[in-house]
Amino acid sequence: MQPQPKHYLCFRAPSTPSIDGSLESKAWDAAPWTDEFVDIEGDKKPAPRFKTRVKMLWDEQYFYIGAQIEEPQVWATLTQRDSVIFYDNDFEVFIDPDGDNHNYYEFELNALNTIWDLRLPIPYRDGGGAINEWDVLDIKTAIHVDGVLNDARVTDKGWSVEMAIPWRALGEFAKCSAPPRDGDQWRVNFSRVEWDIETKGEKISKIPNQPEHNWVWSPQGVIDMHQPERWGYVQFCTSRDATFRPDESAMAREFLMSAYHAQRGFKDRTGAFAATLAELGVAEPDSLIEPRMTVTGDDFTVSASFVERGMERPDGARSKGVLRRLNVRGDSLLWFE
Repeated sequence: MQPQPKHYLCFRAPSTPSIDGSLESKAWDAAPWTDEFVDIEGDKKPAPRFKTRVKMLWDEQYFYIGAQIEEPQVWATLTQRDSVIFYDNDFEVFIDPDGDNHNYYEFELNALNTIWDLRLPIPYRDGGGAINEWDVLDIKTAIHVDGVLNDARVTDKGWSVEMAIPWRALGEFAKCSAPPRDGDQWRVNFSRVEWDIETKGEKISKIPNQPEHNWVWSPQGVIDMHQPERWGYVQFCTSRDATFRPDESAMAREFLMSAYHAQRGFKDRTGAFAATLAELGVAEPDSLIEPRMTVTGDDFTVSASFVERGMERPDGARSKGVLRRLNVRGDSLLWFE
């Protein structure tokens, strides 16, 4: 059973946060904290030993992100933009504006405020690769260290991150409004890479040949951040009275992605895709209408329809529901007909 994605109501900023890394701007008082981070695999693994949590806000120009990262030994080494930042301890942001698994963004920062911004047209699992040359103009980032950076003689409290990511950049490859409209939902997740360290005098270094720890906001269920269908939901709001609106396509998405992963596994085992859903052995939820699969050459498409309820009117009634069909193909692209 896969962990359920987390969700967050992202309120409109009452004023512009000062991007200085401290999260002390009055504007942040309007933003709730997320749940504390968990292991990337969820309940399969112990809870992280250090606390991490995030706040979000938005306005017409920027998506604002603030993170508080508990860390008794704050260290960082990389200073060149677009270095592989997770070789240091880092904080990471993943954003898929339209929730189609393609054309998503990743941002990584270390405690020196060195950034790696990249775009992925398709996930690595589907043969994709990162476009490191994609640099976000006008992005604002800042770090505050509550302690002394790179000094093992001092016990630190941690470090904090502030980011202002321009909608102009996020909307470049999104098939949705950017800035978002009131009530829009984007798929977002956050990750923290933490290495085991050793100290000698004032020096801090990674312990060789030890794997990193991956702590995240919304658990992935597997050690892989590049499965966008498992990211959390961020709903953008203009009213403090807003409530989270569950994704009515969630059941269809879960079914289609289960079929996608089953097809990939089936081909790995047999050398060819399964011809039918029955052969694939994926359970079909009763709430879905006409699940079907077609295989053409070296690709496949799985689809299913569901009833999307109408929008709630001011009088509390709902407009008439709509039948919608969702599809996934062999490179994990999700789209509505």
